[in-house]
Amino acid sequence: MFAAIHAPGHAAALVACAHEFSPLVEETSPDTVVLDAGELERLIGPPREIADALARAVEEAGIRANVAVASNCDAAVCAARGFAGVTIVPPKAEAKILAPLAVSILAPPAELAETLDRWGIRTLGEVAALPDLGVAARLGEDGLRLLRLARGENERPLAPAEAPAVYEESIELEHPLELLEPLLFLLARLTGELCARLTARGLAANELRLRLKLESQAEHAVTIRLPVPMRAPGIFRKLLQLELEGNPPQSPITIVTLAVEPADPRVVQRGLFVPQTPEPEKLELTLARIGAIVGRENVGAPELVDTHRAGAFRMRRGLGPGRGAAKPEGARLALRRFRPPLAATVAEDNGRPARIQARGVRGAVLRWAGPWRTAGEWWRDTIWDRDEWDVALKDGALYLVYFDRRAGTWFVEGAYD
Repeated sequence: MFAAIHAPGHAAALVACAHEFSPLVEETSPDTVVLDAGELERLIGPPREIADALARAVEEAGIRANVAVASNCDAAVCAARGFAGVTIVPPKAEAKILAPLAVSILAPPAELAETLDRWGIRTLGEVAALPDLGVAARLGEDGLRLLRLARGENERPLAPAEAPAVYEESIELEHPLELLEPLLFLLARLTGELCARLTARGLAANELRLRLKLESQAEHAVTIRLPVPMRAPGIFRKLLQLELEGNPPQSPITIVTLAVEPADPRVVQRGLFVPQTPEPEKLELTLARIGAIVGRENVGAPELVDTHRAGAFRMRRGLGPGRGAAKPEGARLALRRFRPPLAATVAEDNGRPARIQARGVRGAVLRWAGPWRTAGEWWRDTIWDRDEWDVALKDGALYLVYFDRRAGTWFVEGAYD
């Protein structure tokens, strides 16, 4: 026994509803699914009750659909496409019930449909009345298949669609958790199960999403984006531990849910003469440990910011050079910046620096170039307005100094090599 559900434009929702009743579900077309309902008689009851249960489930999902139950899947599909509401097709009565339906329900090939139309055949009952030998001689195998469908005699195995894989595990706790150690024990179990599921499908994870439902009805969420696809439960557990230690939940935990985002595994081909780099899993764990000490925002690769503000950069998570880190061509003068810039006392001569004194920097200015006035980002906290000078001191050292017009103070920005 088979049950079919028909609703235009709701393929994914129909498949989900059908999977609630049976693991064997075929997506026959974008608007029709059919499921094996043979075992549902013991659980739900006779065909009428099965059809009503399916109709209620689809209606609760907000879909208006037709439901049909028949002894073979193609008869159920034709009835669901052709009749509104719930239809029950008893065994050996398929041809009689399907007879009034239009031939277009079977979606025949265009040439075959044109031939039948020229013959004046419009319904399945008229198709079913055609002689077998005549159909075979004139319409071939497609005609015989159409004849079997019209009579409700087409027996074929179901071609079930595989249920969508869900890489998420959840545990509802009997007693709220307050300590990190028992939570880590549960996370070890969840990460192990998810990694086993990924391994069975030849996949890895590129993102971890942990949701903790708290006793206060709030939710504590943790998202960890991995630099490369991995499936290492020990690494996952340690990354989650470091994140929770740095940002613990504010009340006891009642539900633990862990999900991973699947991705194709990383494929590496090492060269014979290329030095080995650290494994990304171990490097990510090391960076997470450093981030727990100095702050996650202070760990990563430096990346230039699209601004004219001097020395502006940010730390980018991940491996490899950031944008704007291209190696310069040819010999260039390098500036070693002092972070933070050195506050300086500057004696001026006609508006230019004549003598500089700062921590580790002292001397008269022999040569100078400037000033170069820069200002910007007046709409942010990073606003700047300054006059920059390149100066050469008596001892031969070269420095970049600037006068902060907003603060009225001189600073030594850095030294040239």
